[in-house]
Amino acid sequence: MAIRRILHEGDSTLRKTSRPVDVIDKRLKQLLDDMADTMYAAEGAGLAAPQVGVLRRAVVIDVGDGLLELINPVIVHTEGSMVNPEGCLSIPGRRCTVERPEKVIVHALNRKGQTIEVEGTEFLAMALCHEIDHLDGILYVDKMIEDVTNKEGA
Repeated sequence: MAIRRILHEGDSTLRKTSRPVDVIDKRLKQLLDDMADTMYAAEGAGLAAPQVGVLRRAVVIDVGDGLLELINPVIVHTEGSMVNPEGCLSIPGRRCTVERPEKVIVHALNRKGQTIEVEGTEFLAMALCHEIDHLDGILYVDKMIEDVTNKEGA
């Protein structure tokens, strides 16, 4: 188990585009394991490789239905629209509303190199979009409708 340091907003790595994964090797599998450990330790629902300083197209997500490991994920279909508050492990203590698709279909590779399809609705759709944005150097605050940090529960 290895917990990696999560980069915070302002670190230039978070604004760079990640390179596709060409080879799924022991090193990448260790990265996925470390990312999952880091996400769980930080009590997050998702983590992208750039958030731990690695510019590779890999994300881990767990919205309560078990761990998803996605390598080179691509959103191939979207439907609907929803606006919800989001947070991010790279921007602690802040929440903003963002418009996202209500449903997405993502194609990716798993850690065995097999092509998989993930269909996500609601929270999973939001998490998929959020983490895939990280791979392109996009933070959720770039898509912010309203900062609700101090408005929730008031």
